[in-house]
Amino acid sequence: MTDTTLLDLGPQARIVARLAAGVPDARLADPTPCPDYAVGNLLGHLCGLAVAFRDAGRKDLGPTTDTAPGTAVPTLPADWRGELPRVLGELAEAWTDPAAWTGMTRAGGVDLPGEIAGLVAVNELVIHGWDLARATGQAYAPDQAALETSYGFLVAAAEEEGSRGDIFGPVVPVPDDAPLLDRAVGLSGRDPDRPS
Repeated sequence: MTDTTLLDLGPQARIVARLAAGVPDARLADPTPCPDYAVGNLLGHLCGLAVAFRDAGRKDLGPTTDTAPGTAVPTLPADWRGELPRVLGELAEAWTDPAAWTGMTRAGGVDLPGEIAGLVAVNELVIHGWDLARATGQAYAPDQAALETSYGFLVAAAEEEGSRGDIFGPVVPVPDDAPLLDRAVGLSGRDPDRPS
């Protein structure tokens, strides 16, 4: 195992939870950088992915890990202000177990090595944190270790022909000397200079 596979998801999960707490109800219908997702849908997606990757880390496979993310536009649970920080904490806790990073697991209906699932979870938290901050006008400084991991994951995905599928949009060119977050956002198919 590498240092990356033992990454603590807690700091980034807490950053996302703080961003979510800063979203007023009046902004839930606002657009986001995610096509077809309003802020409420994005928050619903974060709830769902936190549960799915929590269970993937626990190797607790079933309905939460079998459902593909694009099946339907996510809806926001009525109790999301309590649920989202709770499941984000549980997600981070699940990946403190070294066993989460080994063997095989499943997320989004796809079987994959635990290490890759952990990297996907980190990337989801970093990029969707940016989406949420951008959509709601909040400042965003992701956890540096999580950002570096996300960037490495996205570079590898961009270099692997045919691996992007429907997960990411086309890479948006960003200058090599741009901040690391902007470069990661561009690799994820988003324009860091475009408002949501």
